[in-house]
Amino acid sequence: MSEATQPMRPQDLAPDLQGPAGKFPRLALHNIWILRLVRLITRFGLFRSRALPGVRHRDVKLSSAGVRVYEGNNSPSGIGLLWIHGGGMVLGSNRMDDRMCSRYVEQLGAVVCSVEYRLAPEHPYPAGLDDCHEAWMWMLEQADSLGVDPSKLIIAGQSGGGCLAASLVQRIHDEGGIQPAVQLLHCPMLDDRTAADQALDAIEHIGWTNRNNRTAWSWYLETDAGGESVPHGAVPARRTDLAGLPPAWIGIGDVDLFYGESQAYAHRLREAGVSVMMDVVADAPHGFEVFADDTALVRDYFTRHFASVRTLLDANC
Repeated sequence: MSEATQPMRPQDLAPDLQGPAGKFPRLALHNIWILRLVRLITRFGLFRSRALPGVRHRDVKLSSAGVRVYEGNNSPSGIGLLWIHGGGMVLGSNRMDDRMCSRYVEQLGAVVCSVEYRLAPEHPYPAGLDDCHEAWMWMLEQADSLGVDPSKLIIAGQSGGGCLAASLVQRIHDEGGIQPAVQLLHCPMLDDRTAADQALDAIEHIGWTNRNNRTAWSWYLETDAGGESVPHGAVPARRTDLAGLPPAWIGIGDVDLFYGESQAYAHRLREAGVSVMMDVVADAPHGFEVFADDTALVRDYFTRHFASVRTLLDANC
């Protein structure tokens, strides 16, 4: 085995991330029984985080989706943010992102609507994306009561939620009507063709391995990841025309499995005339902003992130 394909180790990461990464569980989610066990544990608190002080939330049930609405004690800024949680579209819940969502309330004065969407393999594409679309339409319909300005809307997601966020932005563009001002993609899962490269399996990326990636994409698409044909609208990076999409911010570590596809997507957006701000964190793996959120590196990352979001909103609202 060459040095390039040695399994990733915590000591290969940035110093701030080595300790937290050593405690982060390496989960073989390609095993359906382990996936179901992790889902069960997640329901009882695994990966959950507490909202920041001064942020309250309430849950709303829609026809298929659910929405957790986060609001602050002060008057809202008019910013409305639709948040889509991670988990490779096979795992996770909006309940695990209380801290992440409350950051946007605290820093931007935003009202945040976090989607509870159906997961593969039980509910393959387009179920999860349909649920995110339903939540988007609900947020638009409730804009007045939420104190949200339709010109200040953001769609954001993390990992598998980044896939759904990018896909949702594309769908909304094609439908016309009110468009988001900005899209925010944290370590997004954008291209199923990465999963088809089995040479990446040996690296055993911290945070999300390529074996998990291949299984998740295959379950979501109901076909082999990286195949010649995938369902239309399911894979953001497969879209040929990216012109007219809203400005994007992409944040990712340079040892994340998704680093290459994020770079490629950012390049294609720019070629299509879409403004892109990209924050690449050296020696940071997938999900570092979650499992190491008490470190100076992550605090600095979020400081830069919110400065970038303000810049994008000022330029496009």
